[in-house]
Amino acid sequence: MKTKSIFPLLLIAFLSFSKTNAQINLGERALGALQNGVASFTFSDEDAANLSREAVRKMDSVNKVAGPKDGYTLRLNRVFGKHSSENGLKLNYKVYLTKDVNAFATADGSVRVFSGLMDIMDDNELLAVIGHEIGHVANHDSRDAMKAAYRKAALINAAASQSDKVAKLTDSQLGQIGSAILDSKYSRKQESEADAYSYDFMKRNGYDVNAVEAAFTILAKMSEGSESNFLTQMMSSHPDPVSRAETAKSKAEADGLYKKYTQKPINNKATTTKTPVKKAPVKKKK
Repeated sequence: MKTKSIFPLLLIAFLSFSKTNAQINLGERALGALQNGVASFTFSDEDAANLSREAVRKMDSVNKVAGPKDGYTLRLNRVFGKHSSENGLKLNYKVYLTKDVNAFATADGSVRVFSGLMDIMDDNELLAVIGHEIGHVANHDSRDAMKAAYRKAALINAAASQSDKVAKLTDSQLGQIGSAILDSKYSRKQESEADAYSYDFMKRNGYDVNAVEAAFTILAKMSEGSESNFLTQMMSSHPDPVSRAETAKSKAEADGLYKKYTQKPINNKATTTKTPVKKAPVKKKK
């Protein structure tokens, strides 16, 4: 999936290191500048949810989604299955089979996790990432990002140029929504607030809060490798991962919960339990 930043979210958020193009790509025209003199319009949480639902449906159709019996799906169901709702939002979740390291949540409650992320993070770290994504939705960051993306995509064809209502988008415009959102970035304040939500999510649900620090530590180590130049550029508008890891550690220490986190084994394979074949009893000779 082609990405523009780290931790951007509505449709792409917590981690993004690959420049491959698994996402809808309609070119620069789809990211055209906002026209001047356009009437403002209201944009509710419900509007954001409806458009998000349609945009995610479009994304699901162009990405390879793990099937119900795939090991990645089984793991995500096991790890996150009990969280069918969060902060009053009904959640649905799927796995995109791609080496990209990423995840996102949208205003309608859609959560999409990339298999590349599941390959490098254990269950607790994965929960910390998803908690961060949900935080953007709970804090209305996703709604605001969707509104900006909607205006860009819709205005290309003047769908909402003279209207104070959200217009129904065409299939092409839904693709443009996805592309426009890829170019959006969240502020340092929004990212910090989503980080805090992730920590609270872990604590509230009885998970190991130290996994939040661990997740950012993984990101920090990746920034030291072959992606360092790319990450330096992309992280310019966001808190650096080392600082975010330290903040999570400080929270855990203040709560008396800090303990150096050790990553648990990661298993994304579908395991099948074979039913043992019962052998017929051997009759003893008289």
